[in-house]
Amino acid sequence: MSLGLYIPDPEQLSALMAGLSAFCAVVVVSWPYVFRDTLADRMKKVESERERIRQKERSRLGTEKSAASLRVEPKRLFQAIVDRFNLAKQAEDGEIVRKLNMAGYRGHAAITAFLAVRLIAPIVIFAAALFYILLIIRPEAPLPLVLGMAAGVGSLGYYAPAIFIKNRITKRQQAIRRSWPEALDLLLITVESGMGIESAFRKVGEEIGAQSPEIAEEILLTTAELSYLQDRRQAFENLGHRTGAEGVRAVVTSLIQAEKYGTPLGQALRVMAQENRDMRMSEAEKKAAALPPKLTVPMIVFFLPVLFAVIITPAAIQIMNM
Repeated sequence: MSLGLYIPDPEQLSALMAGLSAFCAVVVVSWPYVFRDTLADRMKKVESERERIRQKERSRLGTEKSAASLRVEPKRLFQAIVDRFNLAKQAEDGEIVRKLNMAGYRGHAAITAFLAVRLIAPIVIFAAALFYILLIIRPEAPLPLVLGMAAGVGSLGYYAPAIFIKNRITKRQQAIRRSWPEALDLLLITVESGMGIESAFRKVGEEIGAQSPEIAEEILLTTAELSYLQDRRQAFENLGHRTGAEGVRAVVTSLIQAEKYGTPLGQALRVMAQENRDMRMSEAEKKAAALPPKLTVPMIVFFLPVLFAVIITPAAIQIMNM
């Protein structure tokens, strides 16, 4: 049996090749429409998203920069009073500026307002006290005595702004001491993760803002000072002066020493965080230990008379009946 080799018809072969070529041509032409290239679309989306994020970040930075760069101008009335009576000399020693910074008030507007209010408050309180004495109380005392009483009350207005600033400083320092250990823990985590001290301060300021706006404000201000001050030590010292808290000053001293001698910053922050946490616990224990003596007088005044009345009253009624 012989095997024959099949040779196709040339006309059929040419028709098959023509059909295959037509099919390939149709596939090539319709390929971009059937199977769309998503790479270009993805790249366009990435580019648009990148541009959107860039514009958003640019607008945020522009807003922060404008908000930080705009200086709050003092009120015209306060500025006129300070200029008229030459009150600016009282702030030349820097003590008023330091106390206002510790209270969270910064800038020329705060100093001007403090000096003007300290001058206006005695006059306003004197007028209010005189009005109250003459029209409400209507005493039969002579007018010079009434004026002296009103002047004595009005003199308290000179010390009222200082008392307000002092209370503000106390509350601010309490808030800082309460959240400072957590801020140190965040600073320790950021430093050990490889961030520089400026980036670590900026990150801690952003994260701690919801818990303690006071610490966030001070840390972000320190970050700005680290960026433009030539001496980084001055920026750390300013942080301790603005807060006035012992725990913050101790951490500032450790940061300065680590900056000067090149010691590991993470180890120092870990020790300081534990010390500040122990200090906060000791303050809580002191308050708890001071509670019984504080309750002694209220118990003697309010509790013992009622107890004696409950015990003695039945015996006294029986004696009266006999």
